[in-house]
Amino acid sequence: MALGGLDIGSTGCKVTVYDEDGNYLYRTYRDYPVSRKTGEHEVMAEDIWKGVCEVLSDAGSHYPDLKAIGVSSFGESCALLDEEDRPVRAAMLYTDPRGAEECRELEAALGKERLEYITGVAPHSMYSLPKLMWVKKHRPEQFGRVRKILLMEDYIIYMLTGNAVIDYSLATRTMAFDIRALDWSREIFQAAGIDSRLFSKPVPSGTPAGKIRPEMAEKLGLPKDLLLVPAVHDQAAAAVGSGVFKADRAVDVTGTVECITPVFEGIPEDRRIYDGGYAVVPYVIPGSYVTYAFTFSGGALVAWFINNLAKDEKKRAKAEGRSVYDLLEEGMKDEPTGILVLPHFAGSGTPYMDGGAKGAVVGLTLDHNASDLYRAMMEGVTYEMRLNLERLAEAGIRPQKLRAAGGGAASAVWMQMKADILNLPVVSLGSAEAGATGCAMLAGVAAGVFRDLKEAASVMLKEKDTYMPRAEMHEAYEKYYEKYRRLYESVRPLV
Repeated sequence: MALGGLDIGSTGCKVTVYDEDGNYLYRTYRDYPVSRKTGEHEVMAEDIWKGVCEVLSDAGSHYPDLKAIGVSSFGESCALLDEEDRPVRAAMLYTDPRGAEECRELEAALGKERLEYITGVAPHSMYSLPKLMWVKKHRPEQFGRVRKILLMEDYIIYMLTGNAVIDYSLATRTMAFDIRALDWSREIFQAAGIDSRLFSKPVPSGTPAGKIRPEMAEKLGLPKDLLLVPAVHDQAAAAVGSGVFKADRAVDVTGTVECITPVFEGIPEDRRIYDGGYAVVPYVIPGSYVTYAFTFSGGALVAWFINNLAKDEKKRAKAEGRSVYDLLEEGMKDEPTGILVLPHFAGSGTPYMDGGAKGAVVGLTLDHNASDLYRAMMEGVTYEMRLNLERLAEAGIRPQKLRAAGGGAASAVWMQMKADILNLPVVSLGSAEAGATGCAMLAGVAAGVFRDLKEAASVMLKEKDTYMPRAEMHEAYEKYYEKYRRLYESVRPLV
């Protein structure tokens, strides 16, 4: 018996397959085109559907005993379907600038604090609702043909099962979901002039959506009794897949984006949490929530450095049959570099949410080499996350232990650095597939393979290494972190 996790990203989708003992079996991936023109950032829902069909068919051909598949996706973007379930237009990505005026209109109608209180998110044009308002205002002929509005998780589940259900965490990314009532907000939809009945039914994460339609099973070569399960928003899926269920725990995923997702109980009363762009998201444990502290340039910054400034090292590593990361870390001094890197190479995430922010490298000397600058990139990302954890602590969210996943978790140097700078124990899971694991865990519970998530975690998760903070190194980094805290305010007026 096999379990799968389907992860739908903005540029590609993948299915990861595990057996019922938690062993990794297979992974298949397809990408799809994304259009990024000036003023328009879009992806075609049809392309996502085609990619999903291909990875599901591939996975099914290798593992015909698939029992259940949990589905997670990126947020915000919507498939607008007509009466024949065909998309009427391209789906706008969260980076698409359209919807800013509509967001301001909604904020003026209801008030910023009221919107935050209901939805758990600070008003922003990246969310689904302002973009739908834009379509209704500027493309009325298209909007008039819309019969269903689905985010990508529920779009795929609907196409496969005929049932339109969306989990609570993904529904939060619309800016129209009431995190207290755990249902769509009539007040917000009325102010926006959008019919909430066009949306899927909100359900708790891990609620079975139903079995695959017979015709889809035949077309894709999948088992006729395959169960589809709405899992969670992609970042929350990594928390599930890392076994982060207690209020003093968090997962740190170092992928393209660096994101720390802490779990906490109850909705924070301190409204400063919204000033930093932090969302309050219903989690898989009733009464618990997560938030996302992130910087857009996590692993992407390290990759940029290697591709542009470490070409010789990359060539040498290839010739020697080694990893360029290992080559750069070889002989690296276990101490602060003295270089400050502001990792806003793709704008800033939390707590500034400044799309116009730029990166900076400060403190270089002729004594520094490529390994020093590589280490400084990792330091900059980690300093940024330290800043985020301090902001969250002001709202009472204080994780005491991190579990690390994603590609960066394979670097012992980076893991020890994080433990030292953040002054927290860091447990590496050594897995780049935490999100897929979380989806498979939820699918396993829904299918009755596991009694609950605790049992699923005991079977599917394997801790690799634990890195403890070193007092002397934490003190050494403090000197530079105090300078880093002032770096954004110093650089921003110049760029």
